[in-house]
Amino acid sequence: MQGSWTIFDFEAAQPAAPIDSGAAATRTGRIGGIVRPASHRDLDDLGSSLLSVALISPDTQRRMAAASALAGSHACDTREYSGYPELDEVPRLMQQNHDVVIVDLDSNPEYALDLVESICAHGSATVMVCSAQTDPELMLRCMRAGAREYLTLPFASGALAEALVRASVRRPSAHPQKKAGGRLLVFFGAKGGSGVTMLASNYAVMLARESSQSTLLIDLDLPLGDAALALGVDGPYSTVDALQNANRLDANFLSKLLRKYSPDLSVLAAPGKFTKFESSAEAIDRLIAVARSSFDNVVIDTGSRLDLFGTSVYEEASTVYLVLQIGIPELRNSNRLVTEFFPGQQSRLEIVLNRFEPSLLGVDEEHIAKALTRPAQWKIPNDRGVAYTSQTTASPLALTDQPISRAICQMARAACGAVETAEKKKKTFLSIFG
Repeated sequence: MQGSWTIFDFEAAQPAAPIDSGAAATRTGRIGGIVRPASHRDLDDLGSSLLSVALISPDTQRRMAAASALAGSHACDTREYSGYPELDEVPRLMQQNHDVVIVDLDSNPEYALDLVESICAHGSATVMVCSAQTDPELMLRCMRAGAREYLTLPFASGALAEALVRASVRRPSAHPQKKAGGRLLVFFGAKGGSGVTMLASNYAVMLARESSQSTLLIDLDLPLGDAALALGVDGPYSTVDALQNANRLDANFLSKLLRKYSPDLSVLAAPGKFTKFESSAEAIDRLIAVARSSFDNVVIDTGSRLDLFGTSVYEEASTVYLVLQIGIPELRNSNRLVTEFFPGQQSRLEIVLNRFEPSLLGVDEEHIAKALTRPAQWKIPNDRGVAYTSQTTASPLALTDQPISRAICQMARAACGAVETAEKKKKTFLSIFG
């Protein structure tokens, strides 16, 4: 490019003096003035520590032009986004730990500015904007939104490389640890009628209470799940609504489908009416991903659905609770399920013996463990009277002080580490006071 151009110094909010194109500095429109020119060698000198760059542009031509300019450097690892993300998706975008985010302004300037502001609020990445316009008012608005660089199109020689060098200087010495998704806890029955819903719903209530963390209970026992009924909550939307709209499902959309049970517990219920619906694995995976990005704990009631194996429901679960009663059919089913789907996964699978009555078993616990290929971790005592009252009044067992509720509470405490903390405090007390 020949001739002269104006560099806008946003710190002074006034145009600086015209700069001749033969001068040492090159034009980038950088907020705050001009620094020395940079070459691709400068970027290569950064060593093996690559800059992670997110390039966001709905316009194919502009995106390809920017990608081509970035490809000239060996110090960049670029990921292209062919559309503006929803503002609710920005936190997940920033979990990718990008060092630089380049946003195309011209496709939708107003939304792009909102996007820049949201990106700056959710991470430490250097945000750059690019535009064919050189409007000082637009540059000022970009500065106020948090952008650090304003690049004009077409890119001047070396302009992008110079901006990347500055970004590398701003980059923290170490990225913050990537936030993991919420804990995924799945209840699965070896046979229908094992009590999966009773356990999952009460467990969710207690987990939210014991951990004081945001918790979501999802009823995937479709089409006849009744987790919401067990908790006495009602509402117009269901799991089917989420799965039917998986292509537009995000945190904001999901929040509108939920029913609130308590400040820390929300419920995504099965439909109140019989609904014929076959969900794809992709829709299930999308629902789980959005739920885990929004909640600390996600509890799933799957009933006895085998078709969910192969989806993220079981693949990403931190714990799968296999629920059964003591009986020949359920012991046989459990043996086949454990050996087929959970071979060698001792730490992830926990077996729950529901309605457990040792005096009425007719088979000792050693034979039970042999049939299951491992000992059961949890035994929920049988009290049909308490369970029946809970079901008919839609009042969770978590609100009572009964052997059943205490056993489920121990499961929830173990999941959130409360048991370990209590034991540690007890040992500390004993060590201090003998």
